[in-house]
Amino acid sequence: MPYFDAASAAPLHPVARQALLASLDEGWADPARLYREGRRARLLLDAAREAAAEAVGCRPDELVFTPSGTRAVHAGISGALAGRRRVGDRLVVSAVEHSSVLHAGETHAAAGGTVTEVPVDRSGAVDADAFAAALVPGTALACLQSANHEVGTEQPVAEVAEACRAAEVPLLVDAAQSLGWGPVAGGWSLLTASAHKWGGPAGVGLLAVRKGVRFAPQGPSDERESGRAPGFENLPAIVAAAASLRAVRAEAEAEGARLRALVDGIRARVPQLVPDVEVVGDAVRRLPHLVTFSCLYVDGETLLHELDREGFSVSSGSSCTSSTLTPSHVLRAMGVLSEGNVRVSLPAGTSEEDVDRFLAVLPGVVAGVRERLGAPVSAPSAPAPSGSLVVDSLGKRCPIPVIELAKVIGEVPVGGTVTVLSDDEAARLDIPAWCEMRGQEYVGESPRPGGGTAYVVRRVS
Repeated sequence: MPYFDAASAAPLHPVARQALLASLDEGWADPARLYREGRRARLLLDAAREAAAEAVGCRPDELVFTPSGTRAVHAGISGALAGRRRVGDRLVVSAVEHSSVLHAGETHAAAGGTVTEVPVDRSGAVDADAFAAALVPGTALACLQSANHEVGTEQPVAEVAEACRAAEVPLLVDAAQSLGWGPVAGGWSLLTASAHKWGGPAGVGLLAVRKGVRFAPQGPSDERESGRAPGFENLPAIVAAAASLRAVRAEAEAEGARLRALVDGIRARVPQLVPDVEVVGDAVRRLPHLVTFSCLYVDGETLLHELDREGFSVSSGSSCTSSTLTPSHVLRAMGVLSEGNVRVSLPAGTSEEDVDRFLAVLPGVVAGVRERLGAPVSAPSAPAPSGSLVVDSLGKRCPIPVIELAKVIGEVPVGGTVTVLSDDEAARLDIPAWCEMRGQEYVGESPRPGGGTAYVVRRVS
């Protein structure tokens, strides 16, 4: 059964498994102790740190291991902000950062700090000049991911790092998705990553802080990991993480080229095989193994379940698949369709046959979900004499408001309008996206006195 969700967690690399089993026997003792078993454990920890630092591109004494990538992000942001509190309290982030960065920003704002979000374009990339303009006096820290976890778009880290250097603002780079493919270019100041993204074990994160960066670890600390990650190190997992990082880096060039070709095929063929699909993310500046697309008139949760029944494990940023019923903040920031969203992220070793079978199964699955939801096959041809219609979709969740819009747009004459009443948060993103895909005019939205929002669409063709 093909597993296509490596962006969430990559399968354990064989080298990681071997290193983990070996270090369970050799690395169980306290590396802070001076007796024989402790010295052996310390040698393993030092070797793992050197290997990880080499892959990151920093000095071993600049890198610490944390209990997770999220903990690395939280520790990096809080420590850098505290170390530069005399400079100011402004934190600058992109609108598509991982939730761990945004949650840290929310905590900072709740404590009285300022957070500035830099918007992205429809490909998911920030503009380096716009990011530079946000680095106003009083900025203590900037954060920018190396590549997006949902759509794969690579960010202009080197250009932003140069702008940060000119503004004398440290830059924290979340490299969780890209570190297995290669080092992060540019003069970053702090870097975080997570081992389970490259085939290491879960529960190991990396935090690198360059020498000269003002940094004040927050919370209780101890003598472990330079006081930046208190607690007994999970040495077997750390050894396995470092070993697997070195192994995937050795394979990255060849495997990346192979997976990029497979993803290119998915990007090209999905719109040919499935009507009304939007492939999102940058087509060129992207991770080699990841592609995301959204399907009109499809319930994302049902789509994922049906693909799972066919043997394919994929993920989604659709609001239909989340407990909050709000669309992915990444898709929302990009302004792209969120309904029926599918993220395919291929692990190392994925075969062309697996991809071909996925592409063979996908059209039937999407068609089946659309049929069950009553999605339109063709637009009605009789225009409404009044030139306007109101569709009451209150209380209905995605993709029903868009489906009902699509069913009636042909009932108004060219120049006429359809007003969709909806209290589904996803409609704010999906109705404008539908208009762009179908060549209709999105007029705007306004709140309703009784609750919900009125979305107005004008028929163009």
